[in-house]
Amino acid sequence: MTAHDAVRAYWDAAEARDWKTFGGLLAADVVYQGPQTRERVCGREAYVRFNVEGFPGAWHVKIERIVGEADQAVSWIEFTGESGTQPGICFFRLDAAGRISEITDFWPDPYDLPESRAHLVDRY
Repeated sequence: MTAHDAVRAYWDAAEARDWKTFGGLLAADVVYQGPQTRERVCGREAYVRFNVEGFPGAWHVKIERIVGEADQAVSWIEFTGESGTQPGICFFRLDAAGRISEITDFWPDPYDLPESRAHLVDRY
């Protein structure tokens, strides 16, 4: 699977709420970081839980563009949730097995860490 294909499958699984497929795309030691809120989530199970519990309600992801090369990819998405629609840029790195091992998420609008998901992350 190419980096582009892995990231497309990641967003497709997230949109479908197919958490089994989503988790299968991740390395066991995946690390997620959100620099704006200084969130870090380590490990597959914790990151799946972060997505399941950390983003309740009706939301959707629309892929605008994915660019991938070798073991890296970046995606531009439109995330639509209860507070409206906002773009997001997400950088990915894959491990030697082709699983997503690093995710760094950037959102253009500043925001504070929501209390509803503070228990799901480590702050750095």
